[in-house]
Amino acid sequence: MTNIIKLDRYRQAAPQLYDLLREQIISVELKPGDSLSRNEIANRFGVSQTPVRDALMRLEQENLVEIFPQSGTRVSKIDLHAAQQAHFLRKSVETELVYEFAIQKNESVITALDIALERLKSLANQGHIDPFIRADKDFHYVLYEEADLLEIWSLLQIQSGHIDRIRRLHLPAAGKRQKVIDDHQKIVDAIRTGDGVHAQRTVREHLAGTLSNISLIQEKYPDFF
Repeated sequence: MTNIIKLDRYRQAAPQLYDLLREQIISVELKPGDSLSRNEIANRFGVSQTPVRDALMRLEQENLVEIFPQSGTRVSKIDLHAAQQAHFLRKSVETELVYEFAIQKNESVITALDIALERLKSLANQGHIDPFIRADKDFHYVLYEEADLLEIWSLLQIQSGHIDRIRRLHLPAAGKRQKVIDDHQKIVDAIRTGDGVHAQRTVREHLAGTLSNISLIQEKYPDFF
């Protein structure tokens, strides 16, 4: 008998299902091409099919699932074009942010980034990669939070499902975690010294790391694309 996963009864079920299913898709626990059963999801979480339908429709809007009427639902394959567009958007925003923070020598930003970086370093050698991924995202979140651009952060997250899955596949590569830490350190150092141009260059190189290895990732996971 399948154990029921209890949702927070004080919150609407559909947003919770959306968050849980999206996380499973981004982490590739639910793999590209996997079939999703509304009945199984409803039974697993102890809910009716209405919130399941609503959650899946929201995921479909992000192109993370494909819904086939009268047929079924499956996790979408990774769309490289969508990943490239999300990468361009994020690069455009973050290169501007780090430049502005650097020329301002913003101490609040530097302190917040230092704290986020120390958290990331503490997770570098953990066996499970998901806490490291969350800490990596938290580091970048600081940039948007300090610039009061959390609405833009939210919009970028909606667009980033495909690039995030590629990063999840790439991060276990040998030396990748240390490279992430080194890049983040360079970004903080550039902001600290007021070198906006170097901060921008480092962000570009950092964000390009995954897509520059896309051929190897596709070769390793050909069925996911």
